[in-house]
Amino acid sequence: QVQLVESGGGLVQAGGSLRLSCAASGRTFSSFVMGWFRQAPGKERQLVAAIGWNGDRTYYGDSVKGRFTISRDNAKNSVYLQMNSLKPEDTAVYYCAADSRLRTIVIGDASSVDYWGKGPLVTVSS
Repeated sequence: QVQLVESGGGLVQAGGSLRLSCAASGRTFSSFVMGWFRQAPGKERQLVAAIGWNGDRTYYGDSVKGRFTISRDNAKNSVYLQMNSLKPEDTAVYYCAADSRLRTIVIGDASSVDYWGKGPLVTVSS
């Protein structure tokens, strides 16, 4: 079992920045591919960003490329999402995800992801 606890959500104006953090406990953190997904009201959960086991590979959804950065610190069992130049359409619940399979996270197969955090709400006002 892995427990994922996110922090850092909140309300921000368009153009602003937020940093989300996700702390993991349980099994060996470095054995998991980590990702951030988001879900807006009435929409499906979609991949925002993913990072490989040792942080050497990163993947981003088209809508956030150049604005968001995912990183991880295996010594701290944590993954982060730095969000810059936020837009109202970025408003959603953001979920931290963990899975041992790279493909599951990278293709955004939310139905197959092994572990989820509870998800902080990020609201971007115009």
